[in-house]
Amino acid sequence: MPEKLIAHIDGGSRGNPGPAAAGYTLTDAAGRRLQAKGLTLGRATNNVAEYTGLVKALEAASQIGAEQLVVCSDSELLVRQINGEYKVKSKLLKPFFEQAVGLLESFKSWQVRHVRRQDNVEADKLVNQALDAGHDVEVKIENGGQRIVDSKETNAKRCTLNAERSAKPVRLGVLISGGGTTLMNIMEYTKKGKLNAEVALVISSLSKAGGVAKARNAGLNVKIVRKKDYSDIDEFSKHIEAELVAADVDLVVQGGWLCLWKIPERYENRVMNIHPALLPSFGGRGMWGHHVHEAVLKAGCKISGCTVHFCTNEYDEGPIIVQRACEARSDDTADTLAARVFEQECIAYPQAIQLFAEGRLSVRDGIALIRQPNAGSNPFRGR
Repeated sequence: MPEKLIAHIDGGSRGNPGPAAAGYTLTDAAGRRLQAKGLTLGRATNNVAEYTGLVKALEAASQIGAEQLVVCSDSELLVRQINGEYKVKSKLLKPFFEQAVGLLESFKSWQVRHVRRQDNVEADKLVNQALDAGHDVEVKIENGGQRIVDSKETNAKRCTLNAERSAKPVRLGVLISGGGTTLMNIMEYTKKGKLNAEVALVISSLSKAGGVAKARNAGLNVKIVRKKDYSDIDEFSKHIEAELVAADVDLVVQGGWLCLWKIPERYENRVMNIHPALLPSFGGRGMWGHHVHEAVLKAGCKISGCTVHFCTNEYDEGPIIVQRACEARSDDTADTLAARVFEQECIAYPQAIQLFAEGRLSVRDGIALIRQPNAGSNPFRGR
């Protein structure tokens, strides 16, 4: 029974929240590997995944019977919270924090240290192996060597779990300020079975927007949230968030939405927008609708198109997910170019939503990454 153990922990989410996994390694004081596991978690945030990695490592170390424990994590937030330097404010994290603290108290001595990402590669690797595989993985230590095997329980259920994950539609909250053409396009894709999603909620910033009647005629849940009805942008944003949470929305889709709102932490990298140009060109405050197309033509561009991106709290900023291009002709008007760009929008937005539904999107260092699909899993191929 080793007296002292060193744990390296990590966690990650492809979507934040999105498909998530936790990983940990346990070694003795002599550097011998005792355990190494990657654990899939379903949909979760990065922080929840990090804390899960900590809790699982603590449980494993306790079962082994270690009396002293050193935990290494590249999450500065987690380390500072465990060491009492930062208060845990998130209601989502508090149960994990309390469980971790309780487990740490079972050891005679313990330390939780911050390490650089490059010094935590083994735990990080296990997280990504579990995410790529879609099930738990474990490194077996045999005769001085190591090999990765599936967790028996998870491996037996893998096909069922993957089928359930792919079968469950993503719940969309669609934000509109106008005629609802983007909303109707998404509805058309879902009806035809080309998009694994359902519209759970429509929020309009205008009570008389043309899309409101269309949404109600389609039998959708419609809420009117007008900016002028609230004292400031914070109250406006909180009301939008409350409606989204009440409708259990997985992904927010801005379709002709013209109001800036503050995206809360729970919806980070879960709000998409489409812009009628190839960002980062021709974006920013005031650049919407025909203003964009007029600017493109005035600049003499030969190509235009559309961009689907995750939103931040700045106009037309955020990780780019999908872009589609079209010709900008010398005899174009703003109307003719807008029509050609909209043809591409009708393809690009459902494509981006489907990538989210398949769990293939992740964001690292401000860049959206797309994981390659399994053969035959992309309904947009060959379009």
